[in-house]
Amino acid sequence: MTERWLDITDVQAQGREFVFDDQELWAEGAGEFDMEFATQTPLSATFTVTPETDGALVRGRLTGMLSVPCDRCTAPTEVKIDQRFDLFEQVPKHGEEVLEPSLVRRRGHRLELDVNGLLWEEFVLALPVKPLCSENCKGLCPECGQDLNAGGCGCSEKQLDPRMAALRGLTIVKKDHS
Repeated sequence: MTERWLDITDVQAQGREFVFDDQELWAEGAGEFDMEFATQTPLSATFTVTPETDGALVRGRLTGMLSVPCDRCTAPTEVKIDQRFDLFEQVPKHGEEVLEPSLVRRRGHRLELDVNGLLWEEFVLALPVKPLCSENCKGLCPECGQDLNAGGCGCSEKQLDPRMAALRGLTIVKKDHS
């Protein structure tokens, strides 16, 4: 993913607000990570950078609406993005070796924030792990691929995995530990 470094050297003590609504970031990330989604309402981020003694505090919000495939039946599913974020990034000292990637870097006497890295990370955190078109989505038939929400298919429901035969008579009893 392309890095986009924002110069935050001259940000005053009270902080400075930034608005980011370049849709290219999301399209580039989706292509790079092979993610399927369509933007219904453009994604937009508003964040404030406040300098601290040994770093920068970044507070903001990412909003928008996406259409993603349902995890069970692949039907288009609307997902509302409304992610608030609050993070502190330590600023590396002059000459200090940075062992892990950071969203803030020092270039000469300038301090820079990786906007693309920050916003992509928050975007991924805002996505549901398992987007569903509805809580009771029946998914697709594992045999023929028929959408079971639209009705049954001709496949036999009793085709059970023979490797699980020993477990078919198993009963689970829940004990009360009080």
